[in-house]
Amino acid sequence: MPDSPLTSAVVFTIGPLAVTRPVLTTWAIIAVLSMISWFGTRRPGNTASGMRVVLEAIITSISGQIESIIRRDPRPYLPLLGTLFIFLVAANLSGILPGVEAPTSKIETPAALAIIVFFSVHLLGIRARGLLGYLARFTKPKLIMLPLNIVSELTRTFSMMIRLFGNVMSGEFIIAMIVSLAGLFVPIPLMALEILVGIVQAYIFTILTAVFIGAAVGTGDEA
Repeated sequence: MPDSPLTSAVVFTIGPLAVTRPVLTTWAIIAVLSMISWFGTRRPGNTASGMRVVLEAIITSISGQIESIIRRDPRPYLPLLGTLFIFLVAANLSGILPGVEAPTSKIETPAALAIIVFFSVHLLGIRARGLLGYLARFTKPKLIMLPLNIVSELTRTFSMMIRLFGNVMSGEFIIAMIVSLAGLFVPIPLMALEILVGIVQAYIFTILTAVFIGAAVGTGDEA
């Protein structure tokens, strides 16, 4: 039977810090994506031209999605949202590899990403509106709504974390149970479904982040 989805195997420790398998997977994903980016963009006219075309297509698609949601120049938000989407796709799908635990199937990774999104949204909002202008949006439509608006900021971030964690974790957990009970080849259709779910969850998390950023900075229609 699979281990609890709330626990991770400790591989080694660095002082008081325990390094788990999902953490190692995260480091590996970061290293691989960094190498792909470097080889795909180092200079035109090299053997990585095909990779460059793929990367440019991904960037163009993400930029179009950002612009359609925020209705502003997408370039200031592309590094955050593009990196978030690409990392989430890689992280969500890493669990289909034998012996690999998807980082997003453990609560700490979705929590860390949700925290990054939380602070990024507010920092971008302050940069776009100014501190006082940004804080004023929490008093709309009435000052009495201030506590509810603050609670809403916290709960929506918590909801993003739980949605990502729950969907990825449940898929991995079910597949691991079927493998342990029925054998290796039975869960292949479920693995195909898990690939689709992983991509969709990465898309949803990124789109929600873009929506939050749009609300924080104000859409181009408001500018």
